[in-house]
Amino acid sequence: MERTVRIGGREYRILRLLGRGKGGYSYLAESGGAPVVVKQIHHEPCSYYRFGDKLAAELHDYERLVAARIRVPKLLAVDAENERIVKEYVDGPTVFELLRDGGDAVPYLSPVRAMAAAARAAGLNIDYFPTNFVVSGGELWYVDYECNDYDEQWDF
Repeated sequence: MERTVRIGGREYRILRLLGRGKGGYSYLAESGGAPVVVKQIHHEPCSYYRFGDKLAAELHDYERLVAARIRVPKLLAVDAENERIVKEYVDGPTVFELLRDGGDAVPYLSPVRAMAAAARAAGLNIDYFPTNFVVSGGELWYVDYECNDYDEQWDF
């Protein structure tokens, strides 16, 4: 990815790669001194998941998560032509990082169960992989916009 991208009339300076998921690459970026995440949709094959229009799915899933009252980073900008989104950066360790570094996940079980209940009530499943959850300011955030129609086999 370029070192600087323009999205929605703003310039974002890419600082580093945060991670790669099924749908895209997420980068830590900054604009006006504020940290954000720029996600670049990719079209790399994924043997266990079928995609249609990834950008449209990402935007639709964001709306469904917000409606379900799941704590997610705010969507800030969209560049449909280049298949990029900008969202709030939630500063803190992922649950994966906490566990990897010997931390305790028990304090976050209740918040993730509350998210699971909210998702279920809205007819959704979220992706419970520990890298999708960030602890910031004592709160648990679901930082991925992926969700699917509810299926009991994928419930928390």
